[in-house]
Amino acid sequence: MAVTGGAWLRPDEIPPGTLYLLILRTLARGGEMHGYEIANSIHQLSDDVLRVEEGSLYPALQRMLVKGWVTAERGVTAGNRRARYYRLTSAGCRQLEVELSQFERVIAAITRVIQTA
Repeated sequence: MAVTGGAWLRPDEIPPGTLYLLILRTLARGGEMHGYEIANSIHQLSDDVLRVEEGSLYPALQRMLVKGWVTAERGVTAGNRRARYYRLTSAGCRQLEVELSQFERVIAAITRVIQTA
């Protein structure tokens, strides 16, 4: 386990500040998706390393709705269950670019620190 800002992180825990990025990118790639599909897609694309828990996913999606980054419509899943389907908005596409830029900047900085002899 690693300590980040005084909190213990499990090795497979999503790093703080990246959940919006992961959700936005998943919706950009997958189009309209319900919450379970979003979480499952992140899990599968990360080779079963990253898990988005419901307690983090749905509050994040709600905040993203308020910010106008996504829209949501009620629908029915293939398993005949009611679900909310989320879709990226143009504001969400712009925010994805911001999130990607910030992430790449941080990763580059971390890389410089760990590669410095």
